[in-house]
Amino acid sequence: MVSMEPAAPHPLQLDECQVRVVDPERVEAVQRALPARESITSVAEVFALLGDENRLRLLLGLLEAGELCVCDLAAAAGLGESATSHALRLLRAHRVVKVRRAGRRAYYSLTDGHVRLLLDVAVEHERDDRA
Repeated sequence: MVSMEPAAPHPLQLDECQVRVVDPERVEAVQRALPARESITSVAEVFALLGDENRLRLLLGLLEAGELCVCDLAAAAGLGESATSHALRLLRAHRVVKVRRAGRRAYYSLTDGHVRLLLDVAVEHERDDRA
């Protein structure tokens, strides 16, 4: 049997805007200031890399040591050399770490000060949240 009563109005969600654009000038300014879509995608990929606990452990090891060979970095992070090498390949492909070869050894370090700053800020943020 079909009800003949009118349907109840859809309740407004708390995060649902009743007006689609309140301040069009500011919205336009933000849109102009946003990086290109490709840049946003690249940054999102870096954050995804940082989201893995093992890769983050490796990066924090490099942040502390400055430069380490694969075997020392694996030992410091508590990972196997194969897993460490695989993670470093990913990080290198996204220009988060760089490699220096000395004979048969490969020494890794963070690419630049931007990566150091990103890690420093993330660690400091976590420490502040615990305090």
